[in-house]
Amino acid sequence: MKRLSGSLLSLVLIASFGGGCATTTTVDRKIAESQAQTDAKIESMGGQVEDLQERQTATEARVEEIGRGAEEALKRATEAGLLAKGKIAFQQSFSEDNVRFRVDSYELTKDAMTALDGFANRVKAMDGGIFMEIQGHTDDTGSAEHNDRLGQQRAEAVRRYLSRQHQLPLGRMSTISYGDTLPIESNRNRAGRERNRRVVVVVLE
Repeated sequence: MKRLSGSLLSLVLIASFGGGCATTTTVDRKIAESQAQTDAKIESMGGQVEDLQERQTATEARVEEIGRGAEEALKRATEAGLLAKGKIAFQQSFSEDNVRFRVDSYELTKDAMTALDGFANRVKAMDGGIFMEIQGHTDDTGSAEHNDRLGQQRAEAVRRYLSRQHQLPLGRMSTISYGDTLPIESNRNRAGRERNRRVVVVVLE
């Protein structure tokens, strides 16, 4: 009877330890899986935070561009005595998908001309005394001197088109280049550089 009890005890102990090992392995596996899922979520959230930060930076850059560009245009026109009311009527940025300039180019595409046609019609519908400052912008490819010249060429291309095709008076339009100094997107990627190659027209009265 004692021998039988000893055998039963051994079986119980073996079963207990064996079961314990199996349980430990399962728990470890579940912990590892849970940790992997947590790490993946953290990485995903980190990417989302970085994306939000980039969007915020881009938005702040657009606000700065609108404020700085328009305010400086108003100041220049006011000092030159070109305005009757001394205020900004509106501002239009030609930087949409079908209006962007090609790399190192100031040539107006057909889509850009169509956009400028709509802009010119809007200006013509306004009362007299309108003055426009046409601002040229580039991405940061090339030297500062080159970009400043390219920005000026883009602004001049828009000015010529508005004058020749819509008879808007040259004396009521001025041009200036900001080169690559006022980006609205990051120049670290292609999409950002495309948006930075643009012309902004500030309409003053």
